[in-house]
Amino acid sequence: MIIVGVDGSQAGMEAVSWAVREAALRHVPLIVAHAMPRWICETKNGRLAEVATWMREGCETVLAGGKSRAVHEQPTAEVKTLVLPGDPRLALIEASQDAELLVVGSHGLGGVRGMLVGSVAYGVAGHAACDVVVVRALPSLPHGEVVAGVDGSTRSRAVLDFAFAEAELRKARLRAVHAWAWPRLGGFAPADPESEQKELLVLKEALAGHQGQHPDVEMIAENVHGHPVEVLRQAATGADLLVVGSRGHGTLTGMVLGSVSHALLHHSPCPLVVVRDSGGGQW
Repeated sequence: MIIVGVDGSQAGMEAVSWAVREAALRHVPLIVAHAMPRWICETKNGRLAEVATWMREGCETVLAGGKSRAVHEQPTAEVKTLVLPGDPRLALIEASQDAELLVVGSHGLGGVRGMLVGSVAYGVAGHAACDVVVVRALPSLPHGEVVAGVDGSTRSRAVLDFAFAEAELRKARLRAVHAWAWPRLGGFAPADPESEQKELLVLKEALAGHQGQHPDVEMIAENVHGHPVEVLRQAATGADLLVVGSRGHGTLTGMVLGSVSHALLHHSPCPLVVVRDSGGGQW
């Protein structure tokens, strides 16, 4: 199943639209979920009972709106609703134990003006038990391309597994991008033939075996000298989906999200998939 978190915001509704289309492609149920404080769920009597009832009614309204949007997008989809008691981040993370994909909007009603990504999106992207999709900008029409960020780490396999499977589902082209640049004081060292060949080999080794498993997927491989965030942002402009891992080579011990995946939460020009960290090492 796929779970999508809603809170009544426009970003949440766009997340529903993306999630129900994905559920239809995968032929799995969609769960439209809304979290609210546990005391509201449990308070039936006492001086706060009226307030709790009013807030539960608001929750049902939000869920009904999300389900209506999903059914409008995909009338034949199986759509259910779910109330999650507790903090939205923790509740969605717990619910993700049983999901194959967790989808959220980039920010919700509680967002601070000027912030590009909300606390819920950031929190679940680093901690969910399944892969997470953060919907920042929903393409009006499919463009037929999935972009995957590849860094040659062991987690690149999981990123490419997801990206190839997704491209196959969508009958889309896959653009596998390996962006690299060696930092130095004041910027980055210029590319040289030896470095380019070395990084091209990294890309080829990462891709080895994947295309054979998905022979019908058209693939473009790009080896680009440049900062990964900017290179991937540009590559994903006009794409249907950008796929990255949660961490990479440069990740410090204890960090949940790497610098590239963290930055792309803010700047991805299309829906962003953060592939779950299963113990290896991607962005």
